[in-house]
Amino acid sequence: MNRRELLAGVGTVGLVGAALVGTVRRAGQSAATYHNPVYDRVFPDPDVCRVGESYYAYGTYHQWGPDGIERQLIPVLRSPNLVDWESVGPAFETEPAWSRYRGLWAPGVGRHDGRSRLYYADSEFGADNPGIGVATASDPAGPFEPRGGLFRSEAVGVPNAIDPMLFEGETPTLFWGSHRGIYGVRLADDGLSTAGETFQIAGEGVEAPYVVERDGQFYFFGSRGTCCAGAESTYHVVVGRAEELRGPYRNRAGDRLTADGATGTTVLQGDQAFPGPGHCAVVRDAAGGWWLHYHAYVGGRAWVGATPRRVLMLDRIRWREGWPVVGADGTPSCVGRAPPVEG
Repeated sequence: MNRRELLAGVGTVGLVGAALVGTVRRAGQSAATYHNPVYDRVFPDPDVCRVGESYYAYGTYHQWGPDGIERQLIPVLRSPNLVDWESVGPAFETEPAWSRYRGLWAPGVGRHDGRSRLYYADSEFGADNPGIGVATASDPAGPFEPRGGLFRSEAVGVPNAIDPMLFEGETPTLFWGSHRGIYGVRLADDGLSTAGETFQIAGEGVEAPYVVERDGQFYFFGSRGTCCAGAESTYHVVVGRAEELRGPYRNRAGDRLTADGATGTTVLQGDQAFPGPGHCAVVRDAAGGWWLHYHAYVGGRAWVGATPRRVLMLDRIRWREGWPVVGADGTPSCVGRAPPVEG
């Protein structure tokens, strides 16, 4: 099942706070290597940005299951190297007044004029009119000041208006969408309102867009399959490429991603060690190298009570013939060479 469906058949085992915590860094980690997961706690739908010499990661908030345990209203992590992460507090001290549902999902972040901008999905399972809100803060660790909503599904005519991602180019552009198509819209310079008509870059069956530019080409990363069924999840990462930000995006075979039945080219899929990898963020290290942060399950530890135990992962992106290659063979790595901390 995906996030649009209610978790069916899940027991009502209460959660134990310590079980959600886990360890921040896995045994055997060194300055030269890292071991996945790089953050062994529940941290789904990550986005990562660099501010100064630090990296900040933002994840989904949701009251998974019936246990009622309070969780951070969008957890925020900080790292000097993309590997060692510490919690630095929630993005919000209280739920934004604009929110009408129980979940603040899949934040997308950026930086403009010395302030961080955070976009979040306001939704829950079966929400009939989810939407995307925005907040700002001088400190990337928060707390963030809610600045209202950008739009809801009914206003833009796009079902499941969730999973925002900010593309920071000459003109800021917001991408979003979940299984009903991937869309984009130009934002005002301050990022607090839309300033154009929506456009579509991918068809149904994909969610969690992330768009980057490299060597004059634009790359769309998205996730297909089911995200939230524990080790049975079929989540995987696909890619399309375009010559213009607005598309058309095509897979490696040349098919437009907006065509009926077309899908992106798979670049990361799960295995027994780490099932269900997806909802990724692309980030550059201090030397300009490319990395993919995403969530996945640890085989044999896929649930904590009623909570899908999706943890933070890291893999290098290499480029071959103009296309990204993730991990050693397109599956999550267990261990890898750590990113450099200096250029």
